[in-house]
Amino acid sequence: MMIIGLTGSIAMGKSEVARIFRREGIPVFDADAEVHQLYDSAEGADVLRPLVPQAVSADRVDRKILGDIVLADAGLLDRLEKIVHAEIGRKRMAFIAEARQHGEEFVLLDIPLLFETGADMDVDKSVVVSSPARLQHERAMARPGMTEARLSKILARQMPDTEKRKRAHHIIENDSDLETLERRTLSLIDQLRKEAES
Repeated sequence: MMIIGLTGSIAMGKSEVARIFRREGIPVFDADAEVHQLYDSAEGADVLRPLVPQAVSADRVDRKILGDIVLADAGLLDRLEKIVHAEIGRKRMAFIAEARQHGEEFVLLDIPLLFETGADMDVDKSVVVSSPARLQHERAMARPGMTEARLSKILARQMPDTEKRKRAHHIIENDSDLETLERRTLSLIDQLRKEAES
């Protein structure tokens, strides 16, 4: 079974590409969704309470409070990410094991910090969704609650797009409309299927 890692910086179109893979019947592990599930669970509250008690209430983690806390404290963010990445890593391994049991041809791991966390060492192929900086900025700033300061802090935590492109096995250029992005993604899926067979 081929394991594909999908990544891309904020507002590059990674989530849209993951949706297309899922629609094509490919099992997708969404790391962000798993983090949200963790934060909304009693299990996640128990894991994070010792580190950020002010962000935990009613057996769930308040993501807004947590976000404000960690954006102001890089050291706390590093400690938090170690704990969360370990939890999500366990869930990812269970997902892969289940897909193998079902005889899947390949799976997609949608991991925003694929290279930053070293998760690319656990995949057979890495795919980066990339957009010109101007388009990325426009899309990011259109998101609810986004500010220039918040975007700068998010980008500072992410590996530069140029470096991601150098490390990727495949790059999907998202510099046009959704129809073009879909066509390019479907073309890549065909290519990956051929690679998985060879």
